[in-house]
Amino acid sequence: MNTAYRKEGNFEKPYTTMNGIAMLAVLLALLASLFVVVPMMVAHGSPVPFIAVAVAIAFISSGFFTLQPNEAGVLLLFGDYLGTERKAGLRWTWPWNIRSRMSLRARNHNVETLKVNDKRGNPIEIGAVVVWHVEDTAQARFDVEDFENFVRVQSESALRHMASRYNYDTGEDHDAHEVTLRAGADAVVEALREELQARVQIAGVRVDEAKITHLAYAPEIAGAMLRRQQAEAVIAARTKIVSGAVSMVEMAIHGLSEKNVVALDDERKAAMVSNLMVVLCSEHDTQPIVNAGTLYN
Repeated sequence: MNTAYRKEGNFEKPYTTMNGIAMLAVLLALLASLFVVVPMMVAHGSPVPFIAVAVAIAFISSGFFTLQPNEAGVLLLFGDYLGTERKAGLRWTWPWNIRSRMSLRARNHNVETLKVNDKRGNPIEIGAVVVWHVEDTAQARFDVEDFENFVRVQSESALRHMASRYNYDTGEDHDAHEVTLRAGADAVVEALREELQARVQIAGVRVDEAKITHLAYAPEIAGAMLRRQQAEAVIAARTKIVSGAVSMVEMAIHGLSEKNVVALDDERKAAMVSNLMVVLCSEHDTQPIVNAGTLYN
């Protein structure tokens, strides 16, 4: 984890505790020794051996703690950070060391749908899900008050800021290749992940993934934007149809002239172009009309 941006603070350091199984064997041996110590106390009338064994049993019993896989134990001594134990299983440390367990597992945080303004100022609704885990237990424990709430607040803030940097969609007066919220999903979520990582770095958290789960215009402008998108789609479709029709008419006239199928003067070519464009560009089926005369009668 890159910590060069900070000159001081709390950073995780390893702390090795004792094997709990070995200390459990010592505890069992002390318990077994009571069968010898108690008769000695009765025979000699001195409780010193019994008290010594009892104190040793209480001392060892209070030092046990367990860690599951992907779980860490943060150890403190009178408020001083000793280190972090990450080895799973039954562990033992000095009874006066305070132990607090912290999960290192991946967690999901669902950012509820927010209403924000995009780069053009249009109100939109956007939501996201963030996958994260604790990477530095010391920073998470000591550098922020509540690292889980810290991630929640910063996730919402990062999503709001990221949404304001991009347009919802491309428009007729904007670069068609610009990154937008709707079309540039990969670039947008990577930008969100990087910004959120920079915000939660102080809490010792690593952002594994960020995905947008909801994206739409706000209800007050959704109808108008839908009509604009429909109009843009119609214009684009018409442009494509006309472009294709022009190419087909050009090909037809060139083919007829090249093969000498029929001789066409300018007026006949104009009539043919007009008829072909009507047939090719019409939204409805065309009805043929048989001309019994000539073009000039």
